[in-house]
Amino acid sequence: MSTKSKGSNAERELIHMFWSKGFAAIRSAGSGSMKYPSPDLLVAKNNKILAIECKITKNTSKYFEKREIEELAHFSKIFNSISYIAIKFKANEWFFLEINQLIEKEKSFMIDIKTAKQKAKTFEELLNVFIKE
Repeated sequence: MSTKSKGSNAERELIHMFWSKGFAAIRSAGSGSMKYPSPDLLVAKNNKILAIECKITKNTSKYFEKREIEELAHFSKIFNSISYIAIKFKANEWFFLEINQLIEKEKSFMIDIKTAKQKAKTFEELLNVFIKE
């Protein structure tokens, strides 16, 4: 299976997870392949919107181009949404991180599994954000 197919399947998995909990969720066609910033997923409930960039990896860390994270932040500002990175490391559940929880390097941002386990929200914890606010 190609990397693109794995990524699309991961996005679809999240779509189903959100819908099963009563959230509206859509995949953004062409995210990452057009000149305008566009997150992988848009998720909404109770007048709150999440713009989510999804990643899966078999490695213990994941690097993001600074441009990719800056575009997610820019889109979220215009769309009045909250930016999240959803990442799934091999044999682990989904982790949800805000941009400021990523580790900034000279030319990129990164997250490793150890930091994700310490700082990220689980799917259920993320849903609770919608309920509490």
